[in-house]
This record gives sequence, C-alpha cells and structure tokens, in this order.
Amino acid sequence: MASVTLTGLVKEYPGGVRGVDGVDVEIGDGEFFALLGPSGCGKTTLLRTLAGLEAATEGTVAIGDRDVTGLDPGDRDVAMVFQDYALFPHMTVTDNVAYPLRIQKVGKEERAARARETAEGLSLGALMQRRPAQLSGGQQQRVALARAIACHPQVFLFDEPLSNLDARLRLEARTFLKQLQKSLGVTTVFVTHDQAEALAMADRMAVMESGRIRQIGTPREVFQRPANTFVANFIGATPMNLLDAQVVGGRLELGGFSLPVPEGFEPVQEGDKVVYGVRPEYVTAAPAADGRGPAGDSRRAAGDGPADGSVVGTVSAVENLGVHVLVTLDVGEQSLRAVIPEADEPDLGDALTVTPVPGRVLLYRADGDGELIGS
Repeated sequence: MASVTLTGLVKEYPGGVRGVDGVDVEIGDGEFFALLGPSGCGKTTLLRTLAGLEAATEGTVAIGDRDVTGLDPGDRDVAMVFQDYALFPHMTVTDNVAYPLRIQKVGKEERAARARETAEGLSLGALMQRRPAQLSGGQQQRVALARAIACHPQVFLFDEPLSNLDARLRLEARTFLKQLQKSLGVTTVFVTHDQAEALAMADRMAVMESGRIRQIGTPREVFQRPANTFVANFIGATPMNLLDAQVVGGRLELGGFSLPVPEGFEPVQEGDKVVYGVRPEYVTAAPAADGRGPAGDSRRAAGDGPADGSVVGTVSAVENLGVHVLVTLDVGEQSLRAVIPEADEPDLGDALTVTPVPGRVLLYRADGDGELIGS
C-alpha cells in the first residue's frame, strides 16, 4: 500500500479556467479519504489528475515514494471505479473482472483464478457467466469493485460509485464498501457530492469549492467545527443556521434580541459584524411563555422576554422528517431552523422560544471568506 501526496497541484484549461487551483494534501497509507463538494467544484478533475487521465498543469503527484506526475495511468498502480461502472457489455462477469489482468499480461489461468477468488469474495460467484445487462445496479457495482480489487492496486479511486443506486441500496452499499476497504487496507480516495456518504465513510475528508480545498479534517471535526461559512452551510443533513449579528455593548444583537458572546469567541470587538452559527439539531424549542414573538424595538421589557441566550420566533414552515420535524421560524427579518421531536410539532404562526445548546454556537467573520473566529 502507499500514501498519496499532492503538492501545489493545478489543472488549468484553455481560457485560464482552473478546475484544480493549488491543492496541497497528504493522504495516509491505508486511509479512506473523501473529496466532497458541490457539482463543478473540481473534485472529479482532481481525482482524474491523480489517476493520470488529466495532465497536471503545475505541481506534483506522488504515490508512496514515487513521483508519478508524468506517468501514464497504467503505470501509476491505481484502480478506478467510475460513476457508471464502465463495464464491457459484451463480456461476462469473469472477463470484466479479469480484463485489467489481461492488460498486465497475467497468464490466462492465473487471471481466471484471481477473478474467481475476488468475485466470490463479493458474493458474485453464481453470476460469473452473466453479462452486465443481466445484473442489477448493485451487482454491477460489485463487479466494478471486483475488477478494481483483482489487480491489487496501491490506491483505489472512486468517482461517485454509489450515485446510480436507489436510497436503500446506497445505504447498504456504503456500509459494505467501508468494511471492504478496511479489510483490504488499500489507500482510497472517494469523490462524492453527498455529504452523508462522506461523513459516514471517510477517515478524513476535504471539502472543495471552486477548485480549492476549504477544509480538511475528520468527519467529526468538519461537522462540529466548520472552518468557514461555506463548509458550515454545505455540511449537514440540514444547513447550519447562519444569522447576521453585531457586537453592541459586549453582546450580540440578533433579530431584535441581545445574546451573550459564546465562550471562546471573546476577541470580537465592539461594532464587529459577525455571523452567528448553530446547527438546527443543536437548538431546543419550546412554546414562548407569552405566546408572542419579539417586540417591535430591539429590546423587550425586563421579565417579558426569553431567558438570556434564547430568542423567540414565529413558525413559518414545518417539514416532516419522520421521527423529527424541521421548523423554520422568523426571528426579526431572518430565518432560524430547529429540529424537534415530531410529537412536539407546532402549528404555523406559533411563537417558540429557541435556545442553542451550550457550547454549540460558532461565530464567523461577516467579511472575506467567512472564516471561523479564533480558528
């Protein structure tokens, strides 16, 4: 097995368009590393440049102790699984799995034995003489995986291999794929736009935007402490609440309420404009004591408002998530979302007091790249 090191990697297309713009990342030996980002962010271009399918404009690609930047794809000792599986329709499962070994000029008997052994390990033993059109989507995916595994590469490259599966099969496939990668111990780079896949499967992940990496970390680190507002808004089943606020009198003025500055963010200065971030899962909501939202001016009378650290909002939308509901509240001129148990589902127009869980509030700069304050 081998590590992967990308240094100053750039892929520039005619016209000066940079699909990959100065990427530096080191992926450990045997690590499951996810490249995550929206469509067009450069993650597939980065993977293809790593594979040698795209030529790097600048920078280097190293696999283990080899600089492979100028090598052809077949000389890099990597195996790639594509989004559409790229199986040969006229070949049987056996021939599809054995094809890379045939290219490597492995003997006929040995490649048939390795294809059979690999396929049986993926529960494909009874399907060896079928062709791709006779297989389900999940079976085709496993054939593509078997083909990649059979040639014993140093690195697996996965380009959204689960996106063509239905929701239930995708859930089963990601568990299977994670277990398989751990058992094989092969360094794996996995491209996806589905943050749930990245969070569930990766040892570490990189979030990309416009050809650049915005944050690298473990799924827990990226979810709990996004480095900037782009990552905060992109990661999570429901986007993080990102509300405009201003420091006034050593406190935060937000939607007509005055909130304390969260612990750990005291460096903010008087008059600073900031972004107040808290995930919908990290707030509690309860009926407002007086049944009303915030008063018209920026302060409510003593004893007439929510507890310190809470805000009151009016329910403007309710979305059913099964055992929970996602509630959208109007707080001043901004919207705040909260995930609450379905048994506590409010009615439209209800006033709720919303309280962030202590220690779960983050503050971001309102200008520039929206970086986390104190990061």
